[in-house]
This record gives sequence, structure tokens and C-alpha cells, in this order.
Amino acid sequence: MELTKEARETYKRLFGADPQPDKRDPELLAILQNEIFGEVFSTGVLDDKQRELITVTAIAALGQLPQLKAHTVAALRAGNTPLEIREAVYSCALYIGWPRTLNAVGAMDEAFESQGITLPLEDAATVSVDEREAAGADIQAPLYGDEVKAVFSKLPGVFGEFVPHQLTADSFGYFYTRRGLDVKTREMLSVVILAAMGAATQLKAHISGALKAGNSLLELTAALVQALPYIGIPNAFSALALIANYDENGSHEAYR
Repeated sequence: MELTKEARETYKRLFGADPQPDKRDPELLAILQNEIFGEVFSTGVLDDKQRELITVTAIAALGQLPQLKAHTVAALRAGNTPLEIREAVYSCALYIGWPRTLNAVGAMDEAFESQGITLPLEDAATVSVDEREAAGADIQAPLYGDEVKAVFSKLPGVFGEFVPHQLTADSFGYFYTRRGLDVKTREMLSVVILAAMGAATQLKAHISGALKAGNSLLELTAALVQALPYIGIPNAFSALALIANYDENGSHEAYR
């Protein structure tokens, strides 16, 4: 099977070399490259930089480390800074947990070092440990209100307060306040990660949050289509079906 002109050009732009046929399964690789680099990369409103940051995030969420190394290099070539890539991978910790995030960071760091990037990168924290709850609340409230606090206040014992604290202080306070990515981008990447996980309940809330953070429905749709070849049709289509029922104000059809 021949590669399309678009697939060849995009591949070379991202990886710095002409695509080579796989010696054992050339047809499958050609289908992959035509779909991803020929069609997906040519459709929608995103540029190469955004597409590769989304790809890195989706692959990190899935724990696919060999592909993460390759696309970390591609993300650098597409114009992402090491700090932007690192923050995208760090953001996965909120959703996939620390073990898989640490594995992803290890693969990312190997890719950085292969490109001559000195580690560790600069610190990106902007708030202290004591400041993180207030700073996190300032970001969380305009996007999500106090819904989480209301839901989990019914938990027994100290957990009625501790669980909402974890979300506000640790998720929003530790991560969303960091330099490297703005809140709009972090929310878009959150939608991609949750779609990769098939986490429909949380995805509904984060689509609304991503819209309130400044993303458009078109941008979120483009991000999910970009992620589709990596996360698979079932998870991507489930997320896209949710997108189809939102308006630009972040309201879901079922709730109106």
C-alpha cells in the first residue's frame, strides 16, 4: 500500500526522516500512517504543536512508553518546549495515578536526554504548599462551582472534608497553578485523558469546565479526533457523543 503525499510530508515534518516500510507488517503500518499523518493531521483547527501535545498526553495516559518516547521527540520538533511537554505528562497524575505517571515521566525524560536536554528542568511551581488550597479554589470555582464539595460532604467521618480538599488543594492547587500550560490547555488535555480512560462521568463535567476555560466545541472535537487513533474508536466516539450534546456555554442538553 502506498503512502499518500500528505502522510509522507507530515511524517517527515514530525520525525525528521522519510517513513520507512515495516519489514514484517508493512500494510498495517501504511494504514496507520495514512490515517494518522495523512488524514487526522490534515483535518480540523489544530496546528502540529497542539496535535503533538495532545498525542503525547493520550499516549502517556495509556501507558504506552515506546510510542511516548517517539512522540516526545516529535512534540519537540513541532515547537513544544520541554516544560510544556513535561506539564502535559505531569497532568496525567490527576487521573491515572502516580505509578503510571512516574513510568511515563521516565520515558519522557529518556527522550529529552536523547535530544541533549539537560535534566532536571526548571521548577514550575508558583504557589507554596500553604497557599495551594486558596489558589486552587480560585481556579476551580469559576469552572466547577462547589459541586464536588456538595457531593462528597456526605462521606463519613473526616472524609467529607478531606476528599474535596484533595481535589482543590492537590489537583487544582498543585497542578493547575504551575507554569508551562494555561488553564485552557490543561482542561483540554484533561478531556483527552478522561476520554482515553473511558471515564464518562468525569468527562461530562470536564467538557463543561473546558468550555468555561475558553475552549470551543470545535477545538475539543478536534482534540478528540486527534486522540482517536491512539485511544480507539469506542472511547473517542463516546466522548464525541457527549460533545454533540453541549452548547458553547458549557450546558448539556440533558440538563436544559
